[in-house]
Amino acid sequence: MAVRKILVVGGSGFIGTRLVQLLGGATDCRVMVPTRRYERAKHLLVSPVVSVVQADIHDDAMLSQLVAEADVVINLVGILHSRPARGGQPYGADFERQHVILPRRIAAACARHGVPRYLHMSALGADANGPSMYLRSKAAGEREALAAPGVEVAVFRPSVVFGEGDHFLNLFAGLQKRFPVIPLGSAQARFQPVYVGDVAQAFGKAVTLPHVGGKIYELGGPRQYSLRELVQLAGWYSGHRRPIVALPPALGLLQAWMLERLPGKLMSRDNVASMRVDNVMSTRIAPELELVPTALEAVAPACLAPYNPQRQFDTFRSNARR
Repeated sequence: MAVRKILVVGGSGFIGTRLVQLLGGATDCRVMVPTRRYERAKHLLVSPVVSVVQADIHDDAMLSQLVAEADVVINLVGILHSRPARGGQPYGADFERQHVILPRRIAAACARHGVPRYLHMSALGADANGPSMYLRSKAAGEREALAAPGVEVAVFRPSVVFGEGDHFLNLFAGLQKRFPVIPLGSAQARFQPVYVGDVAQAFGKAVTLPHVGGKIYELGGPRQYSLRELVQLAGWYSGHRRPIVALPPALGLLQAWMLERLPGKLMSRDNVASMRVDNVMSTRIAPELELVPTALEAVAPACLAPYNPQRQFDTFRSNARR
């Protein structure tokens, strides 16, 4: 499949930044990243093949124009929190806009303009009958993406993604830096963390694979961990290991209710509901992705350790495979 231009929606975020860097350095095609605020995506302009376009992807005319220029469209847009569902709806308005309506509009634009391939980011545990609004909205988004007529659509379902600047391990490292004890709800919940560089490689490989239509790719690391174990590792690697007190379910929900009312919304009751389902793979990583998952222990220590110039240089060099 000849690819001349790739549109990466959500390309300025944590995963998108790594993917755009990979595509910009490993391919000869043009990579286009739309963003509402140009300043937030300037860091991507390190390759002559990458361009940043100030655009509102929720504007139909603008989205249609962007998609019309692409050979492959990648959608990485995702959020963790939403306003509550109303009137018996399965998910709130924010989840609906970002996880359901946007994939529907992207898929329709791909079909309308004859774009042959659409790669869609979902999440492990996506299920129309899942316990959380997040998981139900992710499942609805998959259905919308896969319904695009005449378009090869592949769905990616990663577990929680870690790496330099992530919002998962760094969150727990930061909390342990500030507080002497960490009360933890859903401490027994299980995850299979996947390295951000591996997620980027999986998407990059799928850009040119011969056939990906209808595929659902699960992505995870080589090991499973409980949430308690991950919080412990975050504290250990950051140099601020604290005692962890596992909360019973009722107190865990109360903690989430309180946290979702604070600025930044560190946690929500919907997040707690998502953790009722183990966030682990049901099968091995598809062999065609040619991906050997990176161990969390190989990357997280350098990402979370207190700032050290030499350590930071070693991390960058390792990530560049040098």
